[in-house]
Parts: sequence; C-alpha cells; structure tokens
Amino acid sequence: MRNVCYFSTAVLLFSTVLFSCKVSVPPAPLQAEEAIEKSDTTVVLEVEPKVEPKIYRGERTLRFKLSHTKLDVRFDWKKQHVLGNATLTLEPYFYAQSHVLLDAKGFKIDEITRVSGDSIQALQYDYDGKMIDIDLERKYLRGQKLNLNIKYTARPNEINDADSVTNDRKGLYFINPSGSESGKPQQIWTQGETNSNSRWFPTIDAPNQKTTQEIYITVQDRFKTLSNGTLVFSKSNLDSTRTDYWKMDQPHAPYLIMLAVGDFTVVEDEWQGKKVDYYVEPAYRKYAKAIFGNTPEMMGFFSELLNYPYPWDKYSQIVVRDFVSGAMENTTASVFMEDLLVNSRELIDYNWDDIIAHELFHHWFGDLVTCESWSNLPLNESFASYGEYLWKSHKYGKNEASYFLYDELDSYLSEAEYKKEDLIRFYYDGSEDMFDNHSYAKGGLVLHLLRNQVGDEAFFKSLEYYLKNHAYGKAEIHELRLAFEHIAGEDLNWFFNQWFLSAGHPNLHIGEEYDSESQKLIIKVRQDQDLDISPIYQLPLSVDIWENDQKAQYNIEINKPYQEFEFESKRKPELVMVDSDYLLLGEKIHEKSMNQFQFQYQHYPENIRARLESIEYFKDHPTDSISKIMAGEALDDSFRVIREDALQFFEADTTGLFFDHEKQIKSMATNDSNPLVKATAISVLATKNLKKYVDVYKANLYDSSYFVAGQALYAYLQSGEEDTEVVLKHFSTEVNFNIASSIADYYVQHHDHSQYSWFKDKLAHYSGSDLWYFIKLFGMYLLTAPEGQVKDGIATLESIAMSHYQFYNRYSSYQSLELLSDVEGVTGILEKIKENENDPRVLESID
Repeated sequence: MRNVCYFSTAVLLFSTVLFSCKVSVPPAPLQAEEAIEKSDTTVVLEVEPKVEPKIYRGERTLRFKLSHTKLDVRFDWKKQHVLGNATLTLEPYFYAQSHVLLDAKGFKIDEITRVSGDSIQALQYDYDGKMIDIDLERKYLRGQKLNLNIKYTARPNEINDADSVTNDRKGLYFINPSGSESGKPQQIWTQGETNSNSRWFPTIDAPNQKTTQEIYITVQDRFKTLSNGTLVFSKSNLDSTRTDYWKMDQPHAPYLIMLAVGDFTVVEDEWQGKKVDYYVEPAYRKYAKAIFGNTPEMMGFFSELLNYPYPWDKYSQIVVRDFVSGAMENTTASVFMEDLLVNSRELIDYNWDDIIAHELFHHWFGDLVTCESWSNLPLNESFASYGEYLWKSHKYGKNEASYFLYDELDSYLSEAEYKKEDLIRFYYDGSEDMFDNHSYAKGGLVLHLLRNQVGDEAFFKSLEYYLKNHAYGKAEIHELRLAFEHIAGEDLNWFFNQWFLSAGHPNLHIGEEYDSESQKLIIKVRQDQDLDISPIYQLPLSVDIWENDQKAQYNIEINKPYQEFEFESKRKPELVMVDSDYLLLGEKIHEKSMNQFQFQYQHYPENIRARLESIEYFKDHPTDSISKIMAGEALDDSFRVIREDALQFFEADTTGLFFDHEKQIKSMATNDSNPLVKATAISVLATKNLKKYVDVYKANLYDSSYFVAGQALYAYLQSGEEDTEVVLKHFSTEVNFNIASSIADYYVQHHDHSQYSWFKDKLAHYSGSDLWYFIKLFGMYLLTAPEGQVKDGIATLESIAMSHYQFYNRYSSYQSLELLSDVEGVTGILEKIKENENDPRVLESID
C-alpha cells in the first residue's frame, strides 16, 4: 500500500510517495515560500527517537484456518453504521479447539450461531469490544469444518482504539454521509491494512490467514458498488435499493477484502480477455483511460517478466474521496486517493504510473504471496516499490529509472538520519510503524542489489520459483532467501543478514594514492558506519580507472573495516570512480578535485548518477571558473533534472554569469520540452530581472502545462503590469493549485482583504499537499486581515485542526494558528487541539 508518512528532523514536507501503500505527490509551485520538497509518498515531521519496545511481534498463532467469508451488509448513512450478517467457515489449524477468537472492534453483537445444514444453534460468547471469544461447547478436530454466523452492527466512527498508531484506522468510511457538503459526493469505502477490516466485519484479522469470499452489498439504486472478485448479479429490491453479489473464489488475506459505494462511472478496458475497469467520478470519465490507460500494458509486462500471468480474474481501480492513504492494493480492486482525478492538461506535467504500477505489482507480492506477519512487511512493500522501478525502466528508459533509484536512496538516507532499523524487524510500537522508507525505499534498493548479485536471469527465475511455491499463501524472509539459493545454487545468508536483518548502511571513506616510481595506484577504503548497530559489510563494487582518456573497469570486494586495493597504472589517473555503477546502498566520501568532477561529467554521458553528482559539486562551488563553464554546458544536458539543476545554479549566481547565458535560458523558458525545466527557466528570469522578461511570462500564461502557466502567472503578477487586475480576474476561477497558489501569494503580499471568500472557497476545494500549502497561505493572509475575517478564519483553521482526516493538514492548521497566537482566545484553541489530537506524529511535533 502507498501512504508513506515518515518523520525526520525537518519541517513537514512531501515526496513522490505517501506510504501505506505509497503515493506520488506532484511538486508545489516553484514560488512556494515554504517549499513542499520532493523525496515517496512523503510527509515528514520532527520527532524524538523512540526507545525500542520490548514486545516481540511475530506471526500470529494459527489456531483456526479461516477458509471462507460470506458477508451481507447494508448501511445506515445517518448513524454511519454497518448492518451486517457474517458467515465464517473455519477449521482447526492443527490442535483440537473448543473456542474461537474473532477480531471485531466496536461492534454491537446481536446473535452468534453455529450453522450445520438446517440446524442453527445459538452459542455463548464473551466480548470485550475488540475480540469475541466464542464457546463452541465441544472440541473440533483438524479437518472438521465449522460455520459460524454473526449478526452485528459495526460502528467504525465510534471506536476509540488506543492500539492504533493513528486515528485514521476506522476500516470503513462514510464520506459526506448526510449529503450536505457541497461539491463532495456521498461515498463509502474501506481500508483494511493492517488490521482495520475487523472494524466492519468479524474475522481473524491477520495477514497469515487466507479466505475466499462472498459479499452481498445492499445500497440505494443510484449507487454503484465494487468489491473483490466478480459481480455475479444485481437484484432490485422493493424499497428502491439494490443488492449486488460479489464473489471471489481465490483465497487472499482478510485485510485485502474491500468494498466501495458511490456515484461512479465505470470505464471499461481489458487484458487478455480479463476485465480491467476504471471507477471514477462522472466528471472524469473522459480522462480515465489517460490516467489508468497503461494498466493493461503493465499487466502484460509484469506477467512476462515474472513468467507468472496476472493471477486474478479481473482488475479494477477506483478513485475515492478523502482516502486515508495514497492507495491500497485490495485484491482485484485497488483504491486510490482523489489526487488521481486529473484532467488531460494536468497529465502533461506528471502521470501517476508509479503508484499504479506499485499497486499492481502487489497483486503478485502482497496479494498472491503475503507476508506472514507485519514484521515481514518488506516482502510486500519492497517488491511493490521495486515494481515502480521495473516499469519506469521498461516504459521511460534508463535515465528515468536511474533517477528513480537516486531519489529512493535519498528518501532512505534522509530517514536514516534519525531512524535506523532492520528491514525485517520484530520490535515496533504499532504495525503502522513498518510503513516507512526502510520497508519501501531501502527495501526496493536491496532487491536491486540482490538482482545485481545473482544476475538478471537468476533473479527473475528465483522470483518465479518463490511465487509458484507460495501462491495463495504466506511467506517470511527466509523463504525468499531459500528460493534464491535454490535457483542460484549459492549461499546467500551473508546478503540477507546484512541487508534484511541488520540496521543501518555502509559509510565508506575512500582515498587514493599514486606512486609514480612503482606505477601503482592504491585505493584505500574504510568502513565508518556505527558498528554498534551495523555490520561490517560485504560489498562487491566496480572501480573505473581512467588513464589517457581510456577507462579500465575492475571489480573489488570490500569486506573488512579497512582495505587497500592495488592497481597498475603507468601514470596518475585522470579519474578514479569507486562504485562507478552506483549500486552502493549507503554513503561514501571520496574527495575529488574540480577538474576531476569536470572529467566525470564529460566522460559519463550515459550515467546520469555520475553527472548529477558532478553538477551538485558545481552548485556547491559557484564561484569556481570550471563550475561556471560546466553549469553552462549542463544547460544542454539530455536529462531534464540536470538541466533543472543547472538553471538553479544560475538562479543562485551573483557574479553576473547569468548574462552570458541569458539568451539560452530565455529560450529554455519558451521552448524546453520538459514543463518543470521550462518553469524553472521562467523563475530564473524573474529572479534576475523581473520586469525585463514580461513578454516571456505573458506568452506562457496560457501554456498547456499548469507548472509553466503557474510560474508565469506568479512572475507576471509580481512584475506589476497595468493589466494585473484583468489577469487576476481572468484566472481567479481556476482551481488548479499551481494557478491558484500564485494568485494567493499575490493577495497575501498585497494585503488584498477583499478576497477572503476566495480563500475560503479554495480551502474547501483542496486536499493533500495542495491543502497543506494553502493552509499556510491562508494563515499568512489572516495576519493582516480585518478582525471579522480573522475571527472566522481562526474558526476555520480550528475546524481543520480538530477534524481533518489527513494528520499533516491538522498539523498545518495548528502551525497557522500559532502565527495568530497573539489574538485573544487562540492560545486556548491551541491547547484544545493538543488535547483532541491522538496521532503521535502530530503530538510529537507540537511538543
């Protein structure tokens, strides 16, 4: 799943992946005063390190096997209740059993019976609000099936679960239940990972169970429904409702059971005769295939790569409102956050292939083969993250895929500054703690290392073997290792021990020494990681030695605290590149001269990691003459990110170098093929001489890219042209965040207090990272607003801080209220918010 929320010693920020099941978040406009930085799915709040708990989190003991789940549900929208009838088929796992323990959080239990043919017998039970202990009145032996029927009312909104790390684990959510929220549809959807499905139906809520299922969903006839498996039939009822019957014959884990209800348009697609459907709000019908249209190609690509065809009978993807995560890989029916409701113009700037690929790859790794416990979560999430890389490499090429790995490493290393954990870890506070950049980013990078260790053929053959041997079952990390050892024929304990079962990462200090008399090059490598938590690593690395403009590549293995490697070289090399393939999952310090970084940039035209490393060095040494030359050269780089980095060099330059490249940068602001590069070029022009380039801004106001148009609008409004008010009026109804945030910045800077209603309308429209940033702008607007607006604005911020479903937007509202702490009553409101908040991510940042 993608809903990556992790913490660091930085302010709140976003990445391309929100975890729970990871989600991509588009970047904020370039003019943002408090930038939302890009780093996988990621919100970052400052926290203090935790003391490791002493509770062992192993696999849940299997007393019963849950083989089938049959549900019949309808909904009380007013009370936000689920009226349910569940029939569970179970049998003892091994030992004889006389009691059944079922997870059922916050239920009102009406009746529990044992059903055997026509015989129905009421059973006695104890219920503590979390688990039902059912007395079977006799022992059941292995192989003897038991059918239990539970009639119940689930009340997900009335749960106070201290065991949950966050307050957004209701399991089932009513969206706009009264229909009173303008512009927001009425919906119901579920989110079961990790153990929240037992808040709307009774089950054994553990990932090591596998169940087939049937669900009868009764709704008002105007709504559509979605669940796992196949829609067998729909039946109209006399009370203007309809019952849809969904059936799933292949077993999967209980947390993957889902349903969704709402006014959706279903856009049909297919892959090899299997239905592939996209559920979107009616207004986005014409964009559904543009958003999700690569799905059939992904299904074919992954099926062929794994030599294991997509294993389920259909695949649906649905976009819902107010989703608590980025996305969720419910078997055959993935759920996505509303950020994916985009139009064709927004798709020019970014697509959502990463998150779509992530959830689809889970249908092999996570759904088909499921981690036996949340301690083994990387068996799900590391693979899904690596699935993003595999798709990107296939569809968008080597450069984009390489940059993805660069970004993943940066995400992990940022988290590792304050948190270093084993990938497979058995000690954590709550299962949600596992959904971090260790399980996602680092885990995907470890799989990439494993692929390079055994080779492509063995890697994918091992995955095929693993999938086929554990299909529709569960697995732990050692079973993955055994699959690789079986195929590759080599011991891999050392690899799994250092990467999956140890914390931290290698930290290499690299030096080089050339002896002209002996014509020997000595490379010195020291492992400097904290050995109290990390091992001495065994690291196969490549070394490139450049002599007379010719490259010789060697392979070395680092496996000691300190090592020296000797190479023959007739002259001092122009450049030595340790880890020239950029496979190191860690940090390295290798001092190089300016000339060597210049050489590196110019001699690795196919290696964007080498060029990115060089351009970052040039940016850190802006006054050096070589840096200036290379920044100009990088403006012509074939890769978009390097051109953008080069532009940022010129934006920060204070020596007048910009004017040597002014013509080219102006051309990039008009003609570059990449929207973000083009927008960055506009920002550079505006920084250097705001009024001089008004013609460029104006020409880009109607660019097809919102990134470009938003940046152009920001610059144009700042330039103070005579028609500013006309331009403002023209764009004021635009809801796209890039446009609206530029206008909001203008209103804030010019203290235009006639725009209060405009701010309120936009606040009501946005969610996610857009809302996070807009709350900041709203708080700054209120700093100079009239008393009446301030009073109403404080009430608005208080409402968001008290009740918004996204924790980081509650925190953002709290921060904006802090700006207004001098206003009477705000201090009390801040205390009230702290008392109301139960999410530790927010509380630890507030404190």
